[in-house]
Amino acid sequence: MNKTGVWVSPTEFVSFAETQRRPSLKQHIATRGRAQPSDFSRHLPNPDPILKAQGNDIAIYRDLRSSALVGGNIRRRKAAVLSLERGLQREHTARHVERFITDWLTDLDLDRIIRELLDAPLFGYQPIELLWQPVGRYWVPQDLLGKPAEWFFYDKDNALRFRAKDAGPDGEPCDPQRFIVARQDATYANPYGFPDLSMCFWPATFMKGGLKFWVQFTEKYGSPWVIGQHPRGATDSETELLLDSLEAMVQDAVAAIPDDASVQIIEAAGKAGSADVYRQLLEYCRSEINVAMLGQNQTTEKDTNHASATAGAEVTQDIRDGDAAIVATALNACIRHVVDLNFGPHVVAPRYALWQQEEIDKSLAQRDKALTESGVRFTDAYWKRTYNLQDGDLQQAPIQGDKLAFAETTQQRAPDQAALDQAIDSLPSEPLKQLTENLANLMFMADTWGRLSATADRED
Repeated sequence: MNKTGVWVSPTEFVSFAETQRRPSLKQHIATRGRAQPSDFSRHLPNPDPILKAQGNDIAIYRDLRSSALVGGNIRRRKAAVLSLERGLQREHTARHVERFITDWLTDLDLDRIIRELLDAPLFGYQPIELLWQPVGRYWVPQDLLGKPAEWFFYDKDNALRFRAKDAGPDGEPCDPQRFIVARQDATYANPYGFPDLSMCFWPATFMKGGLKFWVQFTEKYGSPWVIGQHPRGATDSETELLLDSLEAMVQDAVAAIPDDASVQIIEAAGKAGSADVYRQLLEYCRSEINVAMLGQNQTTEKDTNHASATAGAEVTQDIRDGDAAIVATALNACIRHVVDLNFGPHVVAPRYALWQQEEIDKSLAQRDKALTESGVRFTDAYWKRTYNLQDGDLQQAPIQGDKLAFAETTQQRAPDQAALDQAIDSLPSEPLKQLTENLANLMFMADTWGRLSATADRED
């Protein structure tokens, strides 16, 4: 039987039929359809264990924000990112493309957009809809709107779908040019990402329950006990009347009782130890929520000092930088769409970044110092752009030749200077060229070091 194929070596023949059965290098081999029995639904459930146990969607996490502790920590998380410096980094982008993106971003309410993007660490994922509009011959999003995450789900191909009521259980596929998704720690197994509020659900629930029982405990044991004594032969109606009088006494401190009855007030002593059980539960829940949201548990409890209490109100740097990276990734995806649509997919797009100014300035200064010491010469435009200098901040050093010519015209050269010039003129051309280059490098290094030192002095 003849087979069509090709000899890949003198001893190995591969038929075309065998080649066709091999999957393409661009195709997935391990897929959900091959790994488990497939059903007729395209819905991929959110694997969050809290949501699975509750049989609900991430809308239950929104209720946690009404808690003073959780809501306050959310504000701290977002404020930590909003306090960072932010803007475009041109890199290798064409100047007209950078100006176009800068002008477009200026028209957006970036503070609101960043706040909405920062819901992604809280809920795991945050879909953003792009509302496009024409501007001349270009198209740009006039706004980026965060939509409720529970309106969307992922299918078994990890594609985002909208729960449109007229699209049935399979939902409606989302156009990648109309939607971008900010996600935290998303993977192939879990495209929904990891929600930080899932770590706060049970502590917040127990804290709410513990507070309820603590209030009941306070109501029961925080006030003195009022005990009434009535004669042994009193009827039930007389007993009920005495109880009503005692209840009125607790509320109004005034009561009317029969003359043959007595009232005794007993302090609720010895119950403080029982109240500590509820206090410890509440403090534990507070600590767990602070660790989940802020990365530390230095709170304003009785065992902390002023320094630790101040640190406890701050978000740790790694969590802040992780939140900032989520925002930057989403905005850069949107910028990529704008550049692709208006300038082409092969045009380099500027990169949006968030940073803490002191850290970046220090690292840049150290790098620029090393480069200038190795002979690199930066332009004035670089110094202004990198260190936020103004036009009058840089003073151009005069050329050495001009200074010598000016000196010679104003006064006659000293004898020592004349002897030095004569010695230099008598040098061969090659040593003279090398000496000139060395002097120029030394002058440039001194000038650069002076600029960096002046910039550092102004910052200090």
